[in-house]
Amino acid sequence: MERKTARLTLLIDPHKKRAFEELCAAQDLTPSQVVRQLVRDYLHKHGVNYQAQMTRDRDDISN
Repeated sequence: MERKTARLTLLIDPHKKRAFEELCAAQDLTPSQVVRQLVRDYLHKHGVNYQAQMTRDRDDISN
């Protein structure tokens, strides 16, 4: 899991939110876990390498 986190706020239809939360619970996952996976998949699908930034941050800390 990432070392730092940031909040992502989104607006969603209440019926979709409830259905999403129920599905997540049925799969023993939190909505946050599912959204994080969706973001990782979307970035991967579009060839975006976000790991490079995290590695650079670690290098900055050790110097």
